[in-house]
Amino acid sequence: MSNREHNQEFQMVEQMEEMGERKAGDRKAPESNPSGGKESPSMTSEFTPSANSYANQHAMRKFFVTRPGAFDQAIEDLKIHVIKNSGETAQSFWLLSEIDHWNNERERVVVITDANLLVCKYDFIMLSCLQVQRIPLNYIDRICCGQFIFPERSLDKREGEGLRIYWDNLKEPSALSRWNPWATDIPYATFTEHPVKNSSERFSAICQLSEFTAQLIRAVQTAQNKNPAPGKTSGVVVLNQPLLIDTYMGFMSFIGNRNKLGYSLARGSVGF
Repeated sequence: MSNREHNQEFQMVEQMEEMGERKAGDRKAPESNPSGGKESPSMTSEFTPSANSYANQHAMRKFFVTRPGAFDQAIEDLKIHVIKNSGETAQSFWLLSEIDHWNNERERVVVITDANLLVCKYDFIMLSCLQVQRIPLNYIDRICCGQFIFPERSLDKREGEGLRIYWDNLKEPSALSRWNPWATDIPYATFTEHPVKNSSERFSAICQLSEFTAQLIRAVQTAQNKNPAPGKTSGVVVLNQPLLIDTYMGFMSFIGNRNKLGYSLARGSVGF
């Protein structure tokens, strides 16, 4: 082989080595400056929980109803209560917040049976039912859905939507009942979604106000067809309208609602 041919072959080998080094350098370039280029798909697909999500999960764990088995125990206790007292069949169980005529917010387990709507005060700390309000389905004549509204000069207002159930259109609360925060003869009940609604898929289902409303309407219609209430026309009126809470000062509800006094909630420890 001549010297000329040998030199040409050597030059070709050098050019191939230089091209290989440039390609290797191009592949390593993003690693040398990771902030200068686009992130790889594997990095962008990873989810890093934010501080807000951790804080929200910690806040939800303060509600005793979110403890494993707490709501299941409430269902079992209320099933026994329903069967022993009236022989009814429970159709569905819901976790809602009841708002009284003084804007006080309280945790409630609501049960739709084949004949009644049960509004239950349940202690999720001691796992016991403390009180049950029984509303006959065939007496419910009006259901209203809408935003909460207050008098213009009210000092304690709330935002959001709710549901109000009426069972005696002919009866209006007396002035004494409206001004009595412990009155029990108010002919309607007001509900909104429970604060733990977004804590898990299960609570999202049992706290959903729209689905509860749809099931309640069907249950009322079925009950009225089977057993019409005496002196009342059959059928339930469903309205979309604002829900008035006629309070002005609201000092009691301000303190109670801000501190979630109407809920079974972990209050923390007190030490010295």
